[in-house]
Amino acid sequence: MDQQEVQVLSLSREETDNLKDGVNLINVSGSEKYVVFKEPGTDTYRACLNKCKHQGGTFIADIEDSTKCVLKCTKHGWKLDASTMRYVNPPDSFRQEQLVPEVTEDGRLTLNELKPPQPWEDDPREKLPLEIGEVKVTYFTHACMEYNFNGTIFFTDPWLTGPAFSRGWWLMHEPPSDWPERLAKADLIYISHCHSDHLSYPTLKILAEKNPDIPIYVGDTSMPVFCKLEQSGVKLNNINVLKFGRWFKVNEDLRFMIMMDGVHPDMDTCILIDYKGHQILNTVDCTNPNGGRLPQGIDMMLSDFAGGASGFPMTFSGGKYTEEWKAQFIKRERNKLLYYKTQVVRDVSPLLYCPFAGYFVEAHPSDHYIRDTNTKNDPAALNALIAKYSPDIKTWTPKPGSILDLQKVINGDSDYITEPSPAMKVMKDRWNFDKYLDQTNQCVFDEIFSYPEWIQFYYKWTKFGDYNLVIRMIETDDQFGPIQGGYDFYVDFSGPEPTFPTGRPEREHSYLEMKNRIGVHRETVKKGLFWDDLYIGFNNRISREPDTFHYQFWNHMQILLKVATPNWEGFLADMKAKNTAKRDVWAPEKMEDIAGVTKHIPNGQPRTPAVPTNGYNWRTYVTVLVSSLVGALAIAYMWKTRPSL
Repeated sequence: MDQQEVQVLSLSREETDNLKDGVNLINVSGSEKYVVFKEPGTDTYRACLNKCKHQGGTFIADIEDSTKCVLKCTKHGWKLDASTMRYVNPPDSFRQEQLVPEVTEDGRLTLNELKPPQPWEDDPREKLPLEIGEVKVTYFTHACMEYNFNGTIFFTDPWLTGPAFSRGWWLMHEPPSDWPERLAKADLIYISHCHSDHLSYPTLKILAEKNPDIPIYVGDTSMPVFCKLEQSGVKLNNINVLKFGRWFKVNEDLRFMIMMDGVHPDMDTCILIDYKGHQILNTVDCTNPNGGRLPQGIDMMLSDFAGGASGFPMTFSGGKYTEEWKAQFIKRERNKLLYYKTQVVRDVSPLLYCPFAGYFVEAHPSDHYIRDTNTKNDPAALNALIAKYSPDIKTWTPKPGSILDLQKVINGDSDYITEPSPAMKVMKDRWNFDKYLDQTNQCVFDEIFSYPEWIQFYYKWTKFGDYNLVIRMIETDDQFGPIQGGYDFYVDFSGPEPTFPTGRPEREHSYLEMKNRIGVHRETVKKGLFWDDLYIGFNNRISREPDTFHYQFWNHMQILLKVATPNWEGFLADMKAKNTAKRDVWAPEKMEDIAGVTKHIPNGQPRTPAVPTNGYNWRTYVTVLVSSLVGALAIAYMWKTRPSL
């Protein structure tokens, strides 16, 4: 199937002549909205749909822009320079897909859209009749579904135990108790991307112990989904990377294809499943799945819905970030997301829609502020909106263990959902915090942190530079308070390699200050992990000057870091060969303030607990006692050897 060029707008000669130099916003009744930029003094044009690629918002003139070239999205404030068709907020980030402008011989301007062939249209299949019970969909928890296609078991995104983003996210729902056995007996698994609420190594560790050879399928993203598999220690033997937009045949009746996200093509993917011509679209976390081009009239659609999957704005402070501003922002953004999802579902027009991939909770007691502040959308509220604007679309708000029968949906039966037994537990109330926090906090005592040179070694390993940004990294306790012995340092990225000043430079620069929980910070450094655990996991607190999102920096630290872990063995060998001076790895005044850190040292032996009296620990008392004895002996000696009067 060939790419098609479709005319989407035609202006008369008079309308063309009336176009002004610079930005023109064109609204066509009953049609799309357009942006046309006319190069000053010429008949050269650039054009695009007036639709932000983030979440489809409309652009308006940016009153703060003196060039009169920049447009601002009414949804989230993304900014587009119409003269270049590049986004300037986030800076140095995305390009806008352009339309093709043509001026006819009689002076009319036409805009044409190049429409690529849609991959699902390749080898189309007629829908074959299904039996009741032939296709069943069971919800487990968060983004994990079990599809049963006439005996072929297909799981997606199994996060079924443990936390995500280090210690920041915990499962809201209790999955069916037999999940380890059912997952291990699956015929295949799809994992959408590398975020730990989808790629859950605690879950996969249990799976690998039972069936390490199970086929797992991922998309061919530039950042491989399993890029940190070696660091995880999990042994999986059958990982398959598939090209985008191509049908993969499971058997004669079942096939699927993986598609990329239009905003984050290097990481996010979605999946279209076809069974006997009946299609299920799962867009997972994609912001703009397949660039906004999606199949219509399918049988079932699933997508995220909740919001709140970021540290912004809850973890930010200073300037406008008051509690009142945060509350208003969160409420406004959640409403925008609800209406955006409603519109996407309306455009796809499935028989049934299911909101999922948003059932997590900030359960650890130290994160009660985030839990109270980071309100999320109610799936029932989204389904109510869909029922209001698209009453023909059925909806499903899933509970763990509930089962959907696809043929009953097709038949229009009201009993298409089988709910779990009332005795089955729905909401989790226990998470085994200590087990996972202890694993994270083992890195706190690692020998590499006895050499302050680790800072230069690590940040040079990141290979980020040539960006006028200075960061200050401060290690803290669980409540983001100061701790004795924690590192506090600056990194300047303005040159090709980072430098490490003792304070902020005098030149004009952008500045980020991050307070990081010591355990998560050191685990991120030691294992060479992406910074998602710090930022998305609510494990730091951020202030910035000016108040700008630094896309290049965060994209690098969250996506572009090396796959291989820093060579810490070589680092330690070099330090010891040079007889480099060491410092205490960590010497807090009140060790009990750091939840979980003090329970074990790396060899697993119990660590001597602190003796908290007036803020001093046992080291302080030993020091004071020795000093007192030395002082007493010195006084006695002076008295004995005093001269006679």
